[in-house]
Amino acid sequence: MAANRRNGAAASEPALANLLAASRGHPRTALPTVASVVITVAALYFGREVFLPIAVAVLLTFAIAPVVSWLKRVGIPRLAAVIASVAGAFAALSLFSFVVATQVSDLAQNIPIYQINILTKVRALKENGLGGGIISRLSGVIERVGQEIDRQEPQLPSAAQTPKREPIPVEVVSHQKPLEVLQNLIEPLISPLGSAGLVVIVVIFMLMEREDLRDRFIRLVGYGDLHRTTQALQDAGKRVGQYLLMQLVVNTIYAVPITVGLWVLGIPNALLWGLLALALRFVPYIGPIIGALLPLFLALAVAPGWSLLLWTAALFIVVELITGNVIEPWLYGSHTGLSPLAIIVAAIFWTWLWGPIGLVLSTPLTVCLVVLGRHVPQFEFLDVLFGNEPVLEPHARLYQRLLAGDPDEATDHAEEMLEDKYLFEFYGKVAIPALLLGEQDRERGVMDDEQRRQVADSAMTLVANLDDSAQQEAEEEDESEQAAAADEKAADEKTGEKSSGEAKSAEEGAEEEIDLPDGSGIAVLCAGGRGELDDAAAAMLAQVLEVQGASASKTSFTELQPLAIRRLDLETIDAVVIGFLNRQSTRHARFMVRRLKRIKPKLRVGIVFWSEVGNGDTETAAELATTLNADFVAFGMVDAVAGALSRKTAIMLKAGHRRRQPARRKRLQAAE
Repeated sequence: MAANRRNGAAASEPALANLLAASRGHPRTALPTVASVVITVAALYFGREVFLPIAVAVLLTFAIAPVVSWLKRVGIPRLAAVIASVAGAFAALSLFSFVVATQVSDLAQNIPIYQINILTKVRALKENGLGGGIISRLSGVIERVGQEIDRQEPQLPSAAQTPKREPIPVEVVSHQKPLEVLQNLIEPLISPLGSAGLVVIVVIFMLMEREDLRDRFIRLVGYGDLHRTTQALQDAGKRVGQYLLMQLVVNTIYAVPITVGLWVLGIPNALLWGLLALALRFVPYIGPIIGALLPLFLALAVAPGWSLLLWTAALFIVVELITGNVIEPWLYGSHTGLSPLAIIVAAIFWTWLWGPIGLVLSTPLTVCLVVLGRHVPQFEFLDVLFGNEPVLEPHARLYQRLLAGDPDEATDHAEEMLEDKYLFEFYGKVAIPALLLGEQDRERGVMDDEQRRQVADSAMTLVANLDDSAQQEAEEEDESEQAAAADEKAADEKTGEKSSGEAKSAEEGAEEEIDLPDGSGIAVLCAGGRGELDDAAAAMLAQVLEVQGASASKTSFTELQPLAIRRLDLETIDAVVIGFLNRQSTRHARFMVRRLKRIKPKLRVGIVFWSEVGNGDTETAAELATTLNADFVAFGMVDAVAGALSRKTAIMLKAGHRRRQPARRKRLQAAE
């Protein structure tokens, strides 16, 4: 298990490094003006007669385009493929509408029978005593409220008022001509039939001119960046087409057992409820609920007892749970790229804008907007508002929690990451970059002393909260090492020696892993360089060293001051590691190395200049080590641990450093 985590950690480290490096120059998301939002929404609302058919046609084009492409690959000409695909799609929709209308007509004829069953259940409730309680009280309240509303205050008749006569009812008899009757029947159908015809024509032309429309769109909005525009179009077509296709498959799988189950239970018009369940499930969240309410009401009306109602409710609940938790994640997952809250907000917005059709189209339309925001910088706010990707990088999110003084939530996020990563990865790729953000704010002057201490205290609390995770990881490391040693011993006893192929594969596996040295028998002191934030980074390094088996201790930057450094107990310490979040601290680091080596010449002293990427140039590190007279210089957690646990002999302090101060003092005396 530990080896798998280590392999995954090694594979993900370059990606994390690139992500953290790219996030430093991430531009701020520009929000649209209020005027532009109002104008856009008003145009969509008042122009819905035009935009709604076009939106439906665009989505149908996305759904039918894969079928057209497949027919073209088979060898069918484009025109025939388009006409066949569109005709098949609209024939299926027409058949669906015809079956629903037939089932509704049959249901309407049996409504009087269902009404009698409902009245029978109400009388049964009254006879069982419930009517004398809740029902009678509610009926009495409603009756009294109605009487109070109908009652009018008595008014004294005035002299000017004359008694009014009762109105005489007048019956209006209409004598319509046959043409007028036909006109009244046809007029309500003109608008929907015209919209449907317009949608069909637009879909056909979009499928016929798909490549030309794509080129025109690229020339209009993205000619300067063909790569980004092409990627946006491919992403939009893939997401929307896959969403519609997979959602249709999922809804069909959902509707089939509903239809069969209702038929077995004896619910009338089971085919109608199955088709409605298929269609309504395109509506997010509330669609399945609406699709279940009508069969439940019918179950209440069909049978005199209550068992049919309970069985129907159980059928919908079981099928919904299986579909939502097993089938949908397996076939579809979260390919829309929308957050759950965005789906709800989009459903509310598009329903208000375009009515019930807008509710059905809400999710695919919002998917298009999110794809647009993901690839076009001007609309990036759409991806931030509605996308399901994290809007803050892990290190920025951690720094925000530390800045807010909330180490508990920071610990929760850390423990989630430690399920897949090692402690040194979390500290090196998330926690240290978070402290670097704090150091940048301090250097810019936007962080006062109180905020700096709060961030440092929260970081120290985070380290303390992760002690259990560190101990558990250390135990897992010991167990994995023992198991690996036992397996290797058993393999050697069985085969005598490894073959060349096995040795090669072992070497390749070792290259993929990050192999930190064993720290058994090594005592290391970790210290901050110049501030409280450096102390927090030193505490993180000390905890990682303890996981590796070293005896690690930590001290504050105040203990390295000239007047306090000689009080340090370095008798049993093998190495001292001093960390700086501020790269412009080379002179201060050189003075500290000199002071420590004067106290204990054989002490190994290392300097860590923490960086977001976590690694640096080897030549630069070697040059800095020579300049500082340090035993090693590191830029990340891995190099810092490797340098601290190295068993090399300490570098002795250069003699020139010892004579510099007396020579300088002599020059000052001569000048005086």
